[in-house]
Amino acid sequence: MSKIINTPEAAAAVGHYTQARVAGGFVFTSGQIAIDPKTGAVVEGGVEDQTRQCLANLGAVLAAAGCRPEDVVKATIFVKDMGRFQDINTVYAEFFGDHKPARSCVEVARLPKDVLVEIECIAEVRR
Repeated sequence: MSKIINTPEAAAAVGHYTQARVAGGFVFTSGQIAIDPKTGAVVEGGVEDQTRQCLANLGAVLAAAGCRPEDVVKATIFVKDMGRFQDINTVYAEFFGDHKPARSCVEVARLPKDVLVEIECIAEVRR
């Protein structure tokens, strides 16, 4: 049986989905975009600011599931412009520190609310 995870500390879902589900000892997050959960608006600034907000939202969802960034085993990043990969990677590395989950990064034509980046992950529940 799976458990639904929702927290007001991360951006609310903008469609028919939940922020995350826990199943089989893992947390599967939905893609987190750069929406400030306090205002409901996309954060202003460039790809670095948006990446920070995505990761803050992701961290809040993980925390609500009882996990930390160190528990992430796989992340997927969707980007509007692969030419900004290094900027995104720098912020991503700040968030994860020495921990290096498996990762994919895919350039896409368009993301929800026309954001520049979206990040999802799978984390291991360690209780």
